Amino acid sequence: MTAPSAYCLRSPDALPSMTAPPAEFTLELTPPSRFAVIDLTPRLEDRLAPFPRALFCSHHTTAGYLDQALCERLNHDPEAIQKYVRSFQKLFPPGADYFHDQLHLRTELSEAQRQCEPRNGDSHLTFISSGLESCVAYANRPDRPVFFIELDGTNGDDRRHRRTTIIGYNEEDIADVRYFEVPVSNHPIDSVNRRDPRLGLYDELQTHLRSLGITKGRIDLNLPPDERHAGLTVNEYETLLMRHDLAEVLQNPLRFMAEKGRNMLLDPRAIPLKARNYAKYDLVHLVNEMLDVLGLNESVVERIIDKFLRYPASRFLRLKRRVSLLVSDGATPGEGTIVHGTYQSPILVQWHRPEQAARKVRATFVRLT
Repeated sequence: MTAPSAYCLRSPDALPSMTAPPAEFTLELTPPSRFAVIDLTPRLEDRLAPFPRALFCSHHTTAGYLDQALCERLNHDPEAIQKYVRSFQKLFPPGADYFHDQLHLRTELSEAQRQCEPRNGDSHLTFISSGLESCVAYANRPDRPVFFIELDGTNGDDRRHRRTTIIGYNEEDIADVRYFEVPVSNHPIDSVNRRDPRLGLYDELQTHLRSLGITKGRIDLNLPPDERHAGLTVNEYETLLMRHDLAEVLQNPLRFMAEKGRNMLLDPRAIPLKARNYAKYDLVHLVNEMLDVLGLNESVVERIIDKFLRYPASRFLRLKRRVSLLVSDGATPGEGTIVHGTYQSPILVQWHRPEQAARKVRATFVRLT
């Protein structure tokens, strides 16, 4: 099998004798505000200096990283990154009518948990739609910032505590590639929690990790090219969020933006027209901001707006076709395990019924040296 060019195949035995082994450490962060773009480089000091590459992993479902190529396109400018993320936040404003935030419907919560559970449906949807990732591999460039992007850093007056694990390394090699089938329903719009123990996928991944002897690495989960109308994310698989809020976004991406702050109940017959008109007005500003941030030509404005209004969200939201899972032996020395936060799950999202009752997922097991 020919390895994808994105990976560098080099045996650990071929590394120079002076090469330092991978180094792993965890940073503790306290975001200054609900939405924050935090540069990690002052906190990294010189710990990554010996390494040409680094893996960054967030343990949270509303905080993560952007792909390094996108950060380069945004010139590693924190203001440009803020504008980019805020353009998605306008699609999902705080305080809209998210099912996820109707805590009395959340049967998995105790009464005590309902008293302190954050209402953050907007942050989850922004994370998924903007292409934020929980685990990213970067070329180590000490002169460039590394941004940890926080979407839900406060809960009322309380500032939340965040953790991110970082591994500095030299090379990566593919230890193995395997394909798995993920059962999906007959519903055109659906999401599947691939950490669900009933599927057995996580157990299979972990068992194969042990057989490969990977202690520091990652597992890249990809949708093959023939798996269309689907995407991947790592987030909280909460039923109301996935089965209602995300499903509604895939059907009508402007639903929450048009609803927020506007009382349409006084004229029920005008709701569809008003919603569309409000959406057009807000969308012009949203798209203009995106054009400014990404430096696109203004001639595409009309085409982008037309797509927003005529096609489902799946056509333009930055849903990924690949996600990565951190592998570390930090908690179990000598034995690599999949590292994830309490609420993190890899999730397959589809917006069109496939021909078969299952979708294929490719798992690439990558060893870091």
